[in-house]
Amino acid sequence: MGVQDERDRRLEKLEAQVVLLLAENAALRARVAELEARLAQNSSNSNKPPSSDAPADRERRGGKEPSGRPRGGQPGHKGWKRTLLPPDKVNRTRDIYPERCRRRGCGKRLPHQPEADPIRHQVVEVPPITPDVTEFRLHRVACDCGKVTCGELPPGVPRGMCGPRLTALIGLLSGNFKLSRRDSVSFFSDVLGVKISLGALSQSEDDVSEAIAVPVEEARVHVSEQAVKNADATGWRQSGQGRTLWTIVTPLVVFFGIAADGSRAGLRGLFATVRGILVTDRGTQFGFWAMKARQICWAHLVRRFVGFAERDGDVGKLGEDLLFWSQTIFHAWHKARDGTLSRRKFRDFIAKARPVVEGLLEQGAALGVRGVSGSCKDILVHRLALWTFVDHDGVEPTNNSAERALRAFVCWRKMCFGSQSERGNRFAARIMTVTQTLRRQRRHVLAYLTAAVQAKLLGRQPPSLLPGMATP
Repeated sequence: MGVQDERDRRLEKLEAQVVLLLAENAALRARVAELEARLAQNSSNSNKPPSSDAPADRERRGGKEPSGRPRGGQPGHKGWKRTLLPPDKVNRTRDIYPERCRRRGCGKRLPHQPEADPIRHQVVEVPPITPDVTEFRLHRVACDCGKVTCGELPPGVPRGMCGPRLTALIGLLSGNFKLSRRDSVSFFSDVLGVKISLGALSQSEDDVSEAIAVPVEEARVHVSEQAVKNADATGWRQSGQGRTLWTIVTPLVVFFGIAADGSRAGLRGLFATVRGILVTDRGTQFGFWAMKARQICWAHLVRRFVGFAERDGDVGKLGEDLLFWSQTIFHAWHKARDGTLSRRKFRDFIAKARPVVEGLLEQGAALGVRGVSGSCKDILVHRLALWTFVDHDGVEPTNNSAERALRAFVCWRKMCFGSQSERGNRFAARIMTVTQTLRRQRRHVLAYLTAAVQAKLLGRQPPSLLPGMATP
């Protein structure tokens, strides 16, 4: 073998090694870019919750340069002031008259002369709270036959120490104000003068849960049958084991349910029927719902597009273009929702924007970039569900209403770390269903819970949570 042949062979070997190293380098660069993108994820560019953001992320997202203006309301800002209660809500009145003239050098005593429109000042006070205790004395009376018969509690009287309103208040403090059981015991003792044990508190929560079981089931059926509803989920824990908390939201009724996991089967069991349009994210759990009857949340898509835009090269340009069109679509949607843009013109605009957006997603799918192309392909799989809000009134392009409904439950989870039993799960889901629903309908929560507990004690039908039904 000649020297030249040996050189050619070595050169071919080196060229092959260079090709291999270049391929490995490209793969490693792509991997580094993917890992850096993961490290840069926060609530603005991914599905991570805001509570997981680092302080630097929060400052970067929400930090603003000082404006130089003083704190508080600015000139032109509409002020708010306390509204005086009407006369029928006032327990007592006191007329205050000036005694002497305030003019210097005068000081003449003034008559007590009523004014037609005096200046009104109201002071609200809470009177000392004294528990209202009723003692039932059950007498035992002997008959001539020798049988001793004991008196029985009247209908509606609970077997435990807590009356209907106190029982309802226990449920309200746990489910609405998120007090721990020990904090609730302290509150009842320090504020209401009621000594209550942890066991009695737990039993009262169970009584409330049973009292509202039927109305909550009615709410589950109601939200399932509505023409449009939103659904979302978050994590929950039972005795340290993972569970999934779901919510189904309509404008006036909110339903919560806790499933063993986040699977499709667990979610499907919460729906009484598969009907109407469902607004969700792109989770595979929603696969049992027809794609043409779904609306994919554009807020989730925007966060994904932000993640694209924060990368370099073609992916960054793709993300910027997708963000531009998303923001343009939102702007047009807001105008159509507010009535400043006709529905026809809005549909005409979307007819032009839709092929552009889908074309950009197809470009992204063809890039072959890990973490980007797969997302674009998945979004395109849901293309029928991207534009449902355009042709159906009452359908929002985002799932914000469901996300907002979950926030109160997330705060509860952070304080109590979930529940310890299935019974605790039922109470948590039911009391939050009641409180969130009544708030949307501007109904009095404590009055409703009291009426529900009273109905249970008397064996009557509890008040309904559904809008338009009889209220307590």
